[in-house]
Amino acid sequence: MIEFKLPSLGADMEEGKLLEWKVKPGDAVKRGQVIAVVDTSKAAVEVEVWNDGVVSELKTRPGETVPVGTVLALLLSPGESPAAAAAAKAPEAAAARRRISPAARKHAEEHGVNLDAVAGTGPGGAVTVEDVEKATQPKKEAARVEKAAAAVPDRAAEMRKAIAAAMSRSKREIPHYYLSQTVPMQRAQDWLAAANAGRPITARLLMAVLQLKAVALALGGFPDLNGFYRDGAHVPSAAVHLGVAISLRQGGLVAPAIHDVAELGLDELMRSLADLVRRARAGSLRSSEMSDPTVTVSNLGEGGVESVFPIIYPPQVAIVGFGTLSPRPWVTHDGGLQVMPTVVASVGADHRVSDGHRGALFLAELARLLQEPEKL
Repeated sequence: MIEFKLPSLGADMEEGKLLEWKVKPGDAVKRGQVIAVVDTSKAAVEVEVWNDGVVSELKTRPGETVPVGTVLALLLSPGESPAAAAAAKAPEAAAARRRISPAARKHAEEHGVNLDAVAGTGPGGAVTVEDVEKATQPKKEAARVEKAAAAVPDRAAEMRKAIAAAMSRSKREIPHYYLSQTVPMQRAQDWLAAANAGRPITARLLMAVLQLKAVALALGGFPDLNGFYRDGAHVPSAAVHLGVAISLRQGGLVAPAIHDVAELGLDELMRSLADLVRRARAGSLRSSEMSDPTVTVSNLGEGGVESVFPIIYPPQVAIVGFGTLSPRPWVTHDGGLQVMPTVVASVGADHRVSDGHRGALFLAELARLLQEPEKL
């Protein structure tokens, strides 16, 4: 028997409200399949299952708010029979058997009704469909009232609380250090203009895509900036899953991940970024995108800010920032002076895992990659 638990969808999440089940008892599920929708303080998140199996029991009803780690459902492992699972629940099997019609049992499973709490009115005290239906009425009414009360939640206020809690924890627990470097971007700008020439607007690449790819490739040589700090130790990640800080129209932000960025081509990365931003602002993210970013990138270039020194999102150990692309006087290699488009790249990192020397080398590698856009 496999326990499907409410996952942590970020360092600022302590509980979640189950909004919807996408499956019912008896359904076969595959690893990575979305089986539930959970509301957090930031968004409604589609939660994926991480094991193949068959849904045995749904233990949490839509509308219930439960802590992270709560068992939401039970799954039968591949090849595990319902009889074997029932035998494992010997204490329950020892209870007195009741007469329940098959239709009533099915109706109860579909509506999440606990048959032990239903009084039977059929022959010999048998539980009928009508008995189950009566038991669902208080739940339906409670759900209706709860839905009405939650129709206009102050999500912005809840999100600000969640962000404040995570950032307070970060500044309290993580000894930050910050570094920045101004990077000349003429070659990247020229290459991007050439790459976008003749493309329709919907297929054009953004400078942000070059920056994300360069960050992912640079991190390949700096595992001490990519991963997590858990239980007093650094846990490096073999893959680079970049959390992308996305500003929401209603206020606040989320930082879901694009997976395996170092392996993606620029066109695929552009599509992934556009899709992620669209779904984040529509409130349709997946649990895997919220739970496993290995490092976050915060890009405030659109806001016109020169540089950004963002706070690490725990349990990550680093965060990368980019300011706006702006012209500055620049001394060339031959001693000349010209106006050059530049960007300030910054890194905030965890001193428990790395030091300023490593952070400086990372920024140097990032700058080198951004000046060789054809290699991205």
